[in-house]
Amino acid sequence: MAGIRTTGASLLTALLLAGSVQVVVAQEDAEGTGPGFKQGDIITYENLDALKSYLPDPFWDNRDFFFYEGMQLEIGPFYRDYSGPEAYKAATERGRGQARIGPDNSLENFESGRPFPMDEIDCATDPQAGVKIMWNFDYAWAGAGGNASFYYSYWDRGEELPLYYEGDSKSVFLSHRVEPQYEKSKGDVFRNEKRKNAFGVDVSAPFDARGIMLMSYRYKTTDLPRKQAKNDDTWVYLPTLRRVRRISTAQRTDSISGTDFTFDDLNSFAGIVPQYEWECLGELDLIAPSNTKVLGFPYERDHNFGPYGLSFADDRWEVRKVIKVRMIPKNEDHPYHHKDIYIDKQTMRALYSFAYDQKEELWKIIWHNKRWSGEELTEDYYPGWEGVPEPRAHQMVSDIITNVQTGTGNRIEFWDANGVPFKSKGKIRRYIDVGRLTKGR
Repeated sequence: MAGIRTTGASLLTALLLAGSVQVVVAQEDAEGTGPGFKQGDIITYENLDALKSYLPDPFWDNRDFFFYEGMQLEIGPFYRDYSGPEAYKAATERGRGQARIGPDNSLENFESGRPFPMDEIDCATDPQAGVKIMWNFDYAWAGAGGNASFYYSYWDRGEELPLYYEGDSKSVFLSHRVEPQYEKSKGDVFRNEKRKNAFGVDVSAPFDARGIMLMSYRYKTTDLPRKQAKNDDTWVYLPTLRRVRRISTAQRTDSISGTDFTFDDLNSFAGIVPQYEWECLGELDLIAPSNTKVLGFPYERDHNFGPYGLSFADDRWEVRKVIKVRMIPKNEDHPYHHKDIYIDKQTMRALYSFAYDQKEELWKIIWHNKRWSGEELTEDYYPGWEGVPEPRAHQMVSDIITNVQTGTGNRIEFWDANGVPFKSKGKIRRYIDVGRLTKGR
C-alpha cells in the first residue's frame, strides 16, 4: 500500500476498532445545596462557572477548547434511567456470582450480560474493583452490534483539514449475546464460534478513497491472559490494487497516520483489558453530553462544534453518577503513562478520559456524545427485534479527541448509530465473510 491508500486503511482500522483508593464525594456548591443549575436551564459562556464543580479538573482547566461565546448548553434530566433491556438484565442475573477475575486480569466463567453487577463492587475494599469495572465496560449493553454512517474529520487549531473519511460501518456481536434464543448456545450466534465480534466498513468519500472496504475480527481469547490471546485480524480491500491486504493490529497504540487517535482511543478505550492494570479511584457526580438533541451527520453538516470543531457545548447535558478508573499499561513502551477514564455507573459508557504522556503531563482529552434509543430524532431510528422488543440502548454517536499540547484533534460522528441485528444468520454469514470484500470486483 502507498500514499493515501495506506492512510485510509489505517484510519478506518482505528475507527472500528491494588492501589490506593481516593474516595470522591458528590460535589456541592459553596452553600452545600447542590448544583447551581436545574433541568431546563441554558448555560452560556457568561454563566459557565455554574458547571465548574461538575466537570473533571483537567477538562475545566482546558475549557477554552470546548466552551465559547454564543454557546447554548441545555441542562437535561438528572440521573435519568438509562438501564438496559430486560434480556440484558436477565442474563446478568443468571450469571450473578459466577464470573471471576483470573490470572493477568483475565475474565473467567462469563457467559452474557454484565459480568460483575455494580451493586457488588466496592472500590474502597476490593483491589480488583478497577478491572471488574472494565470488564463491565467491555460488555456494556450496545444492542446486537452497531450500524452507522460515519464522518471522520481532522482539525488543527480550529481549521478543518482536507483529511477526512466518510462511509458506512456495521458490527456484529457473535458471542455473549443476551437474546433468549441464544441462551442454549451460551450466547454464541454460530456453533463453535471463536470470535467475539466482527466489524465491517465501506468508504464512500473522498473520491480517491472511495471503494475501500474493511473487515476485522476480535477473538474470544482476548478475555484470556495475554500469552493465550489472539490479536485482532483485519483485512482491507484497496481498489487501486484490486486485492485484499491483511493488516497487522498487534500494535494498537501507535498514532494513526498523523492524527491524534490511536487504535485503542475509540470510545475512550477499545483495547484488550488484560494488557493493562486498572485502579478504581472512586465515585462522583459529573455533567456531560448524554442524550443528544442535535440531528447531525449525515442529515446536517453545519452544526456548530465550536471554534476548534471539537465541542458539544451546543447540545443537552445531564448530571450522571460516575466511576473514575485509571488505566496503567503493562507494556513499557506504551505512549501513555496512564489514562483516567470517567465511566457512567449505570450504562458503563465513557463520558471523558484523559491520557498522560510518559512525563505524566496531560496529552489528550477524549470525550463523547450519546443518543438514547427511547427518543426519536428520526423516524424508525432504533426498532426492537426478537428477544429485545425495547432496545434501551445508550448509543455512542460521536468521539472527540483533543491534543492539548498541539491544539489539534479529531472528531468522529456516528449520528444515526444503532445496534439492530441482521434479520437472519445467513445475512450475518455473508456480511462477515472476508470474501465479500472482493465479490463482484
